[in-house]
Amino acid sequence: TIEMANQEEAEVQISELDLLSSMFPYEEEFAVTDQLALAELKHYVENESAEVPSSKVQFVLNVKTDVPNASMVEFSMACALPFKYPTVLPEITVRSSLLSRSQQILLNSDLKTYLMENFSGEPCMLSAREWVKDHAAAYIDKDLSSFSMTASDATQSEVTTFTRLWIYSHHIYNKQKRKNIIDWAKELSLSGFCMPGKPGVVCVEGLQNSCEEFWSRVRRLTWKRILIRHREDISLEGGGHAEIQKQRKFPTLEEKCFDARGARGNHMDLGQLYHFLEEKGCADIFQMYFGVEGH
Repeated sequence: TIEMANQEEAEVQISELDLLSSMFPYEEEFAVTDQLALAELKHYVENESAEVPSSKVQFVLNVKTDVPNASMVEFSMACALPFKYPTVLPEITVRSSLLSRSQQILLNSDLKTYLMENFSGEPCMLSAREWVKDHAAAYIDKDLSSFSMTASDATQSEVTTFTRLWIYSHHIYNKQKRKNIIDWAKELSLSGFCMPGKPGVVCVEGLQNSCEEFWSRVRRLTWKRILIRHREDISLEGGGHAEIQKQRKFPTLEEKCFDARGARGNHMDLGQLYHFLEEKGCADIFQMYFGVEGH
């Protein structure tokens, strides 16, 4: 049941927080900033109360690390554990007085990518802290004057990665979510399609960092279950606009409704989805989603 899953996730969070406090007993290394949320979480687990905690547990991890030219630099990791953590990633913002805004953005986006690729569904706070300890200092010297966070500039690097994410959700009915999916894709220059109903399928394709930004926004909405079923990364030398367009299998992002006749529009006709994917040269994806040969 959902209830049991929540209970387990909450227990994992508590044991991870206990571990952190035993490893880092000093306030200046580890401090829970929202004691109330932690108390609520413990109460939820101990009394198995049906009252789901209303706020995320928030805490700060401070990491000191050696930097070649300076003696010691402190990076602070402001963390929040969403209620569904570790099924979803923790929310972490790494800061340091020595980082410029663009260095900070890049550092945080690289950390997120590292966690996204290595820890789906597992507790990862210690690993995140290790990563920051080992890698954060390098961002202080990164010269990002030529690196701006817009998509057109991101294509200047030698190798651009074109990504296609195949996202699976237990269901997508909510009008606001459907609107978000379409608006965000447009804002991030992603194409693909969204099939609402049960199950819900979303495919987005475009620049890698735009896809990751899209995924990080979508996963923050509340879902019964949502995951990346399959991911394709294609390295493009040069990565100019034309080359990116050539990789696209979908012209824009649109909503596709394959209504199963008489199912009141909730259950989609998977046969129609299969033919649509086949037309786009993506028939093999169908099997990844549904574990059956399409026909």
